[in-house]
Amino acid sequence: MSTELPTSSTEPAANGSNGQAPAHDALPAVDPRLLVREEGFAGYWSEFRRKMRSGELGSLPVVVGLIIIALVFQLRDSAFLGAENLNNLFVTAAGTGLIAVGIVFVLILGEIDLSVGSVSGLAAAVFAVLNVNHGMPEWLALVLAILSGAAIGALHGFFFARIGVPAFVVTLAGLLGWNGLMLQVLGSNGTINLDDSGLVAGLTNHYFSDVAAAYGLATVAVAGFFLVSFRDSRRREAAGVPSRPLSEIVLRTVALAVPAYVVAWLFNQYKGLPLAVVIFLGVVVALDLVLRRTSYGRKVFALGGSVEAARRAGINVAAVRISVFALSGTMAAVGGMFLASQINAANQSSGAGSLLMNAIAAAVIGGTSLFGGRGKTWSALLGVLVIQSIASGMALLGIASAVQYMITGAVLLAAVVIDSVSRRTQKTAGRA
Repeated sequence: MSTELPTSSTEPAANGSNGQAPAHDALPAVDPRLLVREEGFAGYWSEFRRKMRSGELGSLPVVVGLIIIALVFQLRDSAFLGAENLNNLFVTAAGTGLIAVGIVFVLILGEIDLSVGSVSGLAAAVFAVLNVNHGMPEWLALVLAILSGAAIGALHGFFFARIGVPAFVVTLAGLLGWNGLMLQVLGSNGTINLDDSGLVAGLTNHYFSDVAAAYGLATVAVAGFFLVSFRDSRRREAAGVPSRPLSEIVLRTVALAVPAYVVAWLFNQYKGLPLAVVIFLGVVVALDLVLRRTSYGRKVFALGGSVEAARRAGINVAAVRISVFALSGTMAAVGGMFLASQINAANQSSGAGSLLMNAIAAAVIGGTSLFGGRGKTWSALLGVLVIQSIASGMALLGIASAVQYMITGAVLLAAVVIDSVSRRTQKTAGRA
């Protein structure tokens, strides 16, 4: 008795779309992640090598760079990885990092915002004038200063999305114009000192001295990562698509827990957990969820991939563009408050110097593509840590700032080269 089953002409899965049987040497479409997890460690190693060959580098280059930077400076000066230096490094990085988070969204669109430095300085000036000169309550002056940044960003977005002026030109004009307005707002004196015990001063000067605060934040981060990963895995499993096994989730959680608790321990060796770090991490996590878990985030990525395809898919291109530039302006204003908190004043140099270049460099060095369509808010965190680590290490060694600029420029160039090579490799591998 034959065990063959008759072939039905109504089964497109077995036959080609033209009704013909598939070629004898055709490969079955199997998700490679299934094979990887069946092979254990060898499978993961093979998958890692495949990703490297196809240009899927992820955050690996910047993580390796951070480790190398830390080792080099630690060997030159043992104070680099000390509690005080690392604590100050994280706090100092918060202002620039928050501005870089907004830049990430703009870069994902494939555009640029050159005005963030001037907007951050203007927001600080608006706050100082309203609070110090006119006696407005700090919380209200802070809200109005941040809203001014959002309004400026939306204005840039309007000229870009509705009028059609290139974003480069619009934001370059903003860089000049808003810097001039900041000087006008500050007046002839040019400097307005803030209340050293006020709300804004506390952004970078307040520490949670209880040891439970730092360890508690680390525990919340680790537990949250595990629960989100476990929930996603179960949801994918229920949908019948490849998911991470529990052993892999546990391993990834441990890999996060080790540095998280080490940093918490270092914080407690100095003054405790800085408020600036809590706010910075909170913003990074919140906007990461917006990018990865909401329809708005998918629209931003869609525009970065192809504007015409996004338009044909029914996305309101102008509205998304305006909202992204408004977000960039908002984050610039928030970052400006942190930078003003560090010097406890708003002055004519606010938002000037290397701030703009450092914010853009942080986003790019962290892994956000200059070509659009790829990036994470975590890029801002990783990138600003690289830049601030270089600055901190050189300050400890007494190296001139000119050398710091040259090294930071070299790191930025290396990041863009890696991004370009990665994109070319992915196209060659048919994955772009």
